[in-house]
Amino acid sequence: MKKPLITLAACLFAANVLWAQTDAKKPEMSKEEMAAMKAWEAFATPGAVHKMLAKDDGQWDEEITMWYAPGAPPETMKATCVNSMILGGRYQQSVHRGNFQGQPFEGISTLAYDNTRKVFISSWIDNMGTGMMIMEGISKGDNVVAFEGKQTDPVSGKELKMSEEFIMVDANTQRMIMYQTTAEGKTFKNMEITFKRKK
Repeated sequence: MKKPLITLAACLFAANVLWAQTDAKKPEMSKEEMAAMKAWEAFATPGAVHKMLAKDDGQWDEEITMWYAPGAPPETMKATCVNSMILGGRYQQSVHRGNFQGQPFEGISTLAYDNTRKVFISSWIDNMGTGMMIMEGISKGDNVVAFEGKQTDPVSGKELKMSEEFIMVDANTQRMIMYQTTAEGKTFKNMEITFKRKK
């Protein structure tokens, strides 16, 4: 039953926008229709969190440290990131480029803030695989978002738990710390990135 109701609400919201652009007399709407229209409007309208994300648009340098297994020596690389708000300021897209073990590296992430559920949602794809990592996060104070999600391990074929802390250190510095749980159930820090805004 949920899908027809969502479709109806979407149609009502679109119809209301159309009516607002004409001089035609608007038909009476029921309380349920008005509530659905207001819910869709609130869901679709960028808010304060989206404006906050937009402040991070621009070019950033990345210092990346990776650990491939618990106790493994770290490997480092440098990359750049370009953030830009898309689809009318509703999402932030980040394009990452660098060089990894002598090969060009490119990754694309999107960051959403769901007005209805009050959660952040991030997606990640790159040219080192064919999967997608999806994580959901909640704010932990003014400058930290804690994410959780899963990623497929191509070796074991299992979905591995991932968690991440994204820290806004200041207007020009950010830090991301990611943890992975192995197929054997051991959690370890597998990545840390420091972002510095390009002047």
